[in-house]
Amino acid sequence: MVTSFTSIIGQNQAIELLTQAVARQRIAPAYLFVGTPGIGRGLTAQCFIELLFSNNHSPANPSLKNRIHKRNHPDLLWVEPTYLHQGKLLSAKEATEAGVKRKSPPQIRLEQVREISEFLGRPPLETARSVVVLQQAETMRESAANGLLKTLEEPGKRATLILIAPGVDSLLPTLVSRCQRIPFYRLANENMKLVLEKAGHEEILRHKEVMMMAQGSPGEAIAAWQQLQEIPADILETVTQGIKTIRQALEVGRDISKNLDMEAQLWLIDYLQHSYWAKQQQQLDKVECLKHLEAARKYLLSYVQPRLVWECTFMAMCSV
Repeated sequence: MVTSFTSIIGQNQAIELLTQAVARQRIAPAYLFVGTPGIGRGLTAQCFIELLFSNNHSPANPSLKNRIHKRNHPDLLWVEPTYLHQGKLLSAKEATEAGVKRKSPPQIRLEQVREISEFLGRPPLETARSVVVLQQAETMRESAANGLLKTLEEPGKRATLILIAPGVDSLLPTLVSRCQRIPFYRLANENMKLVLEKAGHEEILRHKEVMMMAQGSPGEAIAAWQQLQEIPADILETVTQGIKTIRQALEVGRDISKNLDMEAQLWLIDYLQHSYWAKQQQQLDKVECLKHLEAARKYLLSYVQPRLVWECTFMAMCSV
């Protein structure tokens, strides 16, 4: 059997489990790909689907690989978290293109779970089985998770579901118990270097804070680097150098709330926490700054007015 996993680096155990499942014709009705984002879970899912859809004794043809990559194969349904905007569900990419101001993180919704049930209710059109992938499955609310549970109980003989999540504790135990777990691990430094160089992002290797945030995840490193480029240079310089006065705290708080959407603001908190920790300063100062930033994250997630959150946070950090 020819494997499709040549592009996957550092996930040998996952590859072995999946290739053996196909070789022995013991394909589970549902899989749970568990591991931190950006380490190859989605790419491995694509490779696994290529293997399921192709002849087991020959490599997937370029046309099939391209259709899976673009997610337009009739026997594949790839579900990702969405925003609800004017009665329509928009993916993160669609929301960005539409200029939608996002006030809360996206989620997999009950309507999408119902779509999965309808999709699996018909026989596959071109291959031996239908496949559904739920990206960021941890974003499901309880109603959607309970709806998916009914599908997992009777997925059908020619159906396979792949749930992608950071950990088993992020999903309902009843969902986890119905899936075969496939573990994914953070990459060692040499594999991180290999993936980033292969992706043309060697410059990230020299950025200490971004590498600290990534913690063995090339995808997280690339996403963090791209997000870093989106932060206005004057804001980034001010907040990383440290807020010195109350007036400065008020001005920067205003600018952040005005120029960054909620996801970017939450990301900035992560970046500042790593940046402050990396600085050579008193241990007590570090701890106090981290506490204030963590409190800011909680307030933002609780829908407190962002400008007020940032102003109060920076004024508190001024005293530190």
